Amino acid sequence: MQRSRTTQSSETVKRVILVDDHPIMRHGLAQLIRMESGLDVCGEAGSAREGLEIVGKLKPDMAVIDLTLPDKNGLELVKDIRAMHPGTACLVLSMHDEALYGERSLRAGARGYVMKEEAADHLITAIHKVLSGGLYVSETLNARMLEQMTAPTRSKAAGIDSLTDRELEILELIGKGVATKNIATQLSISARTVEAHRAHVKEKLGITDGAALVRYAVQWMETRAGV
Repeated sequence: MQRSRTTQSSETVKRVILVDDHPIMRHGLAQLIRMESGLDVCGEAGSAREGLEIVGKLKPDMAVIDLTLPDKNGLELVKDIRAMHPGTACLVLSMHDEALYGERSLRAGARGYVMKEEAADHLITAIHKVLSGGLYVSETLNARMLEQMTAPTRSKAAGIDSLTDRELEILELIGKGVATKNIATQLSISARTVEAHRAHVKEKLGITDGAALVRYAVQWMETRAGV
């Protein structure tokens, strides 16, 4: 979906695409962004695949990306966009706790992280800051990152924080009840690779068997969903 403004030249309008699997959320975000002078939403996508295609076709200034997508983790989409279309800045907008995903998003190549519950108050500010070349995170996350950088010794990550992005993605899929072969198909990797990741996850979390891993994953997903 594309729209253009008639009151401003194309040189002054920054073009944004939205990647979120909830049409109502995209509609609300689009309205919010279009109310701001100098910004327009030129495209929308409901999956990572569609998002990458639209970025390649439209070459927007920014992609606002949700982390939970039906076909691929948003972190992987950020990495793909940064590798294939470095001219498009990525801003993550997610319902998930920034304490876990904020730094991961920045490491993946995103230029900012905004919680969905704070979108009405902070999204436009974040977009402008990122488009001007800056980084945007909450004051809480910024303070945490600065504290880690200035600490005399950096403690080794433990538990969930110790998982790689891929391992975290697989833990999420396990928590959703997705079988190993289906995880392999969805992520375009072999079943053997999935099993290797599962083994690493169990080791890092101190879990001894597959059934316990499934229980942990389900409980973790329920906690994130506020169940």
